[in-house]
Amino acid sequence: MVPAMPGEEREHFLAGLHVGVLGVTDTGDGRAPLLVPVWYRYEPGGEVVVQTGRETVKARLLRAAGRFSLCVQDENPPYRYVSVEGPVTAVNDPVDPVEREAIAHRYLDPEEARAYLKSTADQLADDITFRMRPQRWRTANFAAFAAEFSEADRMDRDG
Repeated sequence: MVPAMPGEEREHFLAGLHVGVLGVTDTGDGRAPLLVPVWYRYEPGGEVVVQTGRETVKARLLRAAGRFSLCVQDENPPYRYVSVEGPVTAVNDPVDPVEREAIAHRYLDPEEARAYLKSTADQLADDITFRMRPQRWRTANFAAFAAEFSEADRMDRDG
């Protein structure tokens, strides 16, 4: 069995800097769910916040489904991931400029964030914000397995 993360650990992991993969149901003609990488914001105990263009496929599907999932991972050993799913609790239209700025500064250094915000200023009129309350959590932390393998390897070498 894959070791899960305790509640506080999973929330701090989700709050860490990761690119998320957003998943939302696509009910069109046997299509698989839409999965797209996104910048997001989350603070422990709070809501997941994502932004997208008002007229995008993602926005249309989010409105129709009324819920989404987000998965984030650490690609470096020992591997870890957190996946959350829950209902959309609010749609802010248009996007709040302060929220947009906070997300840009989360992912970019200050100079890059300023340049990004300036070059994409027109998105303030086109983007909207979706908020989701995590209801279901799926997690894995392979650190325990890594420790076991390291110990077994050490014992084999030391013989």
